[in-house]
Amino acid sequence: MLTLNPAQRRALKARAHHLQPVVLVGDAGLTPTVLREIDINLKSHELIKIRVFGDDRAARAAMIEAICTPLNAVAVQHIGKILVLFRPRPAEEPASKSLQRRELGSATKKSLRPPKPGSRTAKPGPRRTKRSFQG
Repeated sequence: MLTLNPAQRRALKARAHHLQPVVLVGDAGLTPTVLREIDINLKSHELIKIRVFGDDRAARAAMIEAICTPLNAVAVQHIGKILVLFRPRPAEEPASKSLQRRELGSATKKSLRPPKPGSRTAKPGPRRTKRSFQG
């Protein structure tokens, strides 16, 4: 299982502060379907928040271990009913398909050509001020 030093944990807490929970664990608890969704979101985002709708703090602490062990993730933070988990993305897998599309799109011949003078993508000349029209 992955371990974090205090500096890494602090940096991950800062990154996770603005995130919204992407997985909600309801009354049924930690089912295989919920584990699969957590795995999918960790592959996609690396750092996720999970909201657990249960009042038992000990059960939530046990749930962290039940999630982290099979998914090879690490618990960054546990505040109330919110769990923050981290699993680094494997180096050989790309970040997402949209990134691949952007990279492929920027390498096409069309994007390397300069824009035509009359097209909308051509940059206009310098802006004229109000005083340049008066006069």
